[in-house]
Amino acid sequence: MEQEEIVIAKYLYRLGLWAAKSRKKVLLGTLVVLIALGIAALSLGPSFSSELTIPNTPADKAGKVIGEAFGAAANPSAKIQVVFKAPEGKTLESAELQTVITDTLDAIGQDSGVAGVTNPMQLKNLSADKRIGYGEVSFKTAAGEVTEATKETIKHQVDIARNAGLQTETRGDVELSKGGEFPVEVIGIIAAFIILAITFASFLAAGLPILSALIGLGGGMLGIVLCSTFIEIQSVCLSLAAMLGLAVGIDYALFMITRFKQQLAKGFSVQESVAIANGTAGSAVLFAGVTVVIGLLGLSVARIPFLTMMGISSAFCVITTVLLTIVVLPAILGWMGHKLTPERENKLFKKSKANKQKASSSKWGLFVTKRPLFASFASIILLAVIAIPFFHINLGLPSDGTTKAKDTTERKAYDLLTEGYGVGFNASLIIGAQVDKPAEDSSQAIAKIQAEIGKLPGVQSVTPAIPAPSGKLYLMTVMPQTGPDDTKTKDLVKEIRNFSNETEQSDHIQLLVTGTTAMNIDIAQKLNDALPVFAALIVVLAYIILVLVFRSLFIPLKAVLGFLLSLGATLGFVVFVVQDGHLLNVFGFPASGPILAFLPVILIGILFGLAMDYEIFLVSKMREVYAHTGDPRKAILDGVRDSGKVVTSAGLIMISVFFGFMLAPDAMIKSIGLALAFGVLFDAFVVRMTLVPAVMSLMGKSAWYLPKWLDRILPNIDVEGESIMEEIGKKKNKKIA
Repeated sequence: MEQEEIVIAKYLYRLGLWAAKSRKKVLLGTLVVLIALGIAALSLGPSFSSELTIPNTPADKAGKVIGEAFGAAANPSAKIQVVFKAPEGKTLESAELQTVITDTLDAIGQDSGVAGVTNPMQLKNLSADKRIGYGEVSFKTAAGEVTEATKETIKHQVDIARNAGLQTETRGDVELSKGGEFPVEVIGIIAAFIILAITFASFLAAGLPILSALIGLGGGMLGIVLCSTFIEIQSVCLSLAAMLGLAVGIDYALFMITRFKQQLAKGFSVQESVAIANGTAGSAVLFAGVTVVIGLLGLSVARIPFLTMMGISSAFCVITTVLLTIVVLPAILGWMGHKLTPERENKLFKKSKANKQKASSSKWGLFVTKRPLFASFASIILLAVIAIPFFHINLGLPSDGTTKAKDTTERKAYDLLTEGYGVGFNASLIIGAQVDKPAEDSSQAIAKIQAEIGKLPGVQSVTPAIPAPSGKLYLMTVMPQTGPDDTKTKDLVKEIRNFSNETEQSDHIQLLVTGTTAMNIDIAQKLNDALPVFAALIVVLAYIILVLVFRSLFIPLKAVLGFLLSLGATLGFVVFVVQDGHLLNVFGFPASGPILAFLPVILIGILFGLAMDYEIFLVSKMREVYAHTGDPRKAILDGVRDSGKVVTSAGLIMISVFFGFMLAPDAMIKSIGLALAFGVLFDAFVVRMTLVPAVMSLMGKSAWYLPKWLDRILPNIDVEGESIMEEIGKKKNKKIA
């Protein structure tokens, strides 16, 4: 196995040397590949889905049964609601406003992409005070196929109605809110550039990791866009892949360039420095990338299609980033690496960097190792307190009332419907009463069931049952007293399904619950059920990987427990902000609401990879020093001094990138960005830089304990690429001799 490791290290060394020597070929080839991918992606065009569904949930099965019974199309066309509110002192029944409503909807109905329209008077849906009502617009195609021209027609007619003094808003399958917001992700990139400039004391060196990450990200994004033509990929997958690919791309390039500059400072040539950096830091980058990819692909364990696709898309982006880091970055360094020598560093940044390194070289490590009990307890208590809100987490798929900004037409329409019909209007449940053997008294039994459902706690109203042509299914709509994100609505769905057991026994009638709200509840439950299995898999996997890397039983245990602490604190903080409604204005959330159902699973998969990256880069240096000196305290101090700087910079860069995505207008992307930004903050700075050295100081030499029998059978993984340095040292000694 040892020979295998040397071969891998040698391969990366030779790959780096070849890329540096053949830099023109590598860079030109990369450019050609990117252009080819771009042309292919643009010619075929992106085709992303906005639906987050899970097949074969109770609500999904119920929806299919009801659709078949009532002859619904397999791929129904899109619909939107056009919501009207009369000015103060008027009602929608006035002749003046009736004319505006009719003219608006008729004009929309004349568009070639619209199949038909119905107005509020036809639907008989005016609110109790007659001031609010809604019409419906049906399209000829699915939501993703509605043309921009049709959208513009609707927006134009809506504006005409508004100018006539009638508040008019839209919501539904087709979003009409204007885009074109400032790409806030750029803020994260700018912050990362500043951090890199201070770290490297050079603007040029600061730009290279970002350039490398953007090239890798471009390849990954184009590949995903291309694949969206052939397989179903959700639009949120692209944002998540971009977020992660950009962050790890900058971090991995940071590790590589740091090692490259160290070799230059030792007197190696540019090409030798590139090769050594690729054989040493490149090995660590490759291993770190593998851990992140494993965590992302582990999302498939939940057996949820859109979650699996999120993992695969993000993993693909990370893989392209890693490949670019160990192939294209060496070529870039070979091309302009001579400009990264210490003599070329910015004098102002160089002075700041020197002062920073001097201040951080021993002070933090000495502080933690001198007070290990205090540092350990303080870190654990801090994370435990922040994690407390996690214990009342409410998972769900947020509605327009929590995800849409207050100035969007979708949010305004949602609020108008809530005002006019009650909060339960947006949480309507579709109930199908399936009769086993239709009989003359079936309609009476259905009427009795309808009345019983109306008496259930949390029900506001139930519509009369409509029979299907076959007579085997009756359809009714239940309006809850609570909204779609409320836990009481979840309880009502459970109550109706439990009531179905009674109706099956007494009347041989099964109750099927479906609708958007029920489907979202089932998806959240499915994800909630998958969470413990996925978390256990990740924890066990992390422990095994770290035992192989550090050849210790207790250091991996400490690392895994630290990961669980940072995970709990992250979820607790997200619940505190998003669900409990604290600091909403600070982070720009439109309203409080449930936690995105798939956020915990995604967070575990991504944070696992990043946490293990930081653990490896920090503790591998400690292991190297301990192996040479046998002094556990010196190993900790040297590790914090040498690797701590890189981990600190990498953590700040990650936070900056995720913070940029947190500023995005989409509440789902915002919540993911918030979770990842604070997840890295807690894990990199509280766990890795504080708790890890403190606990290792308390453990002393026992931290490195590994039974001899286990040491003999475990493969020796050389993450730092020490074999390369030993071989180079031997070559130098031979030349001197």
